[in-house]
Amino acid sequence: MAEDLSIASGTKEQQYHALIPQIKGLLQGETDQVANLANVAAALKEQFHWLWVGFYIIKEDVLVLGPFQGPVACTRIRRGKGVCGTAWAEEKTVIVPEVEKFPGHIACSSLSKSEIVIPIFRNNQVIGVLDVDSVNLDEFDEIDQRYLEEIVRYL
Repeated sequence: MAEDLSIASGTKEQQYHALIPQIKGLLQGETDQVANLANVAAALKEQFHWLWVGFYIIKEDVLVLGPFQGPVACTRIRRGKGVCGTAWAEEKTVIVPEVEKFPGHIACSSLSKSEIVIPIFRNNQVIGVLDVDSVNLDEFDEIDQRYLEEIVRYL
């Protein structure tokens, strides 16, 4: 697939339905993980205009910043710390409607109001997370969870 993206309109679900085949196309045949993470982050940011979309990869028992789109971010996050570290420790998606109310939230950007973090699994172990932040309160729901979990499975 050419490295371009066709931005869809419609409901959130319709946007995911249009985006997912394009993401599959971007990933098809590419074996470099950094390139794939970068393209997925860019595609999600372009489609949904979220504040921040990116990946943290586990290295030496800490989440280390990977490819992302958006403002400068925290570089390292420990297991169980913040939303990303919690998703890693609990091995499940975490949706935070209002980040200011999340105990131990790590404020990489004061503009972030809500967040979703999806763990990435390989061989039944978490190897990283997809982190998405929005400037809107209560941006993320079970629709985002379902489709973002599907997207990270392709990685």
